[in-house]
Amino acid sequence: MELTVVSMQIPEGANLILGQSHFIKTVEDVYEIIITSGLGVEFGLAFSEASGDCLIRVDGNNKELMDAATENARALAAGHTFNILLRKAFPINMLNAIKMCQEVCTIYCATANPVQVIVAETELGRGILGVIDGFPPKGVEHEAGRAWRHEILRKLNYKR
Repeated sequence: MELTVVSMQIPEGANLILGQSHFIKTVEDVYEIIITSGLGVEFGLAFSEASGDCLIRVDGNNKELMDAATENARALAAGHTFNILLRKAFPINMLNAIKMCQEVCTIYCATANPVQVIVAETELGRGILGVIDGFPPKGVEHEAGRAWRHEILRKLNYKR
């Protein structure tokens, strides 16, 4: 077995959702979930088939994000994985619906942070072992940090 670290490419202003699924139907079902999650969402989705033609299946409504998702899928080269790149929406707006999609097995991360994926390769193929999402903690939150967190959630309309 060989271990590899793959850095995901996240275009400026975008968020990434990385997951694993089990069926080609994922592309159309996840497309519907994203497109109905809110007005104006822009996205690219790439899903790597693990049998049959073993193609990267791509969809979305933004060519830049579709191209970047395709390149992420090529770099991962792991079957039944998918990555979604979003703009004008946040993963929180659709993440539970994606998790509930009957084909989706796992969500590894949903983030705008830099992401590295730990990939294992065997004689059969490649698979995701885990992800490194962002940076390690630099300290513990104090009162000013709590106030900022409270304020930003209300500014983004996630809390009242």
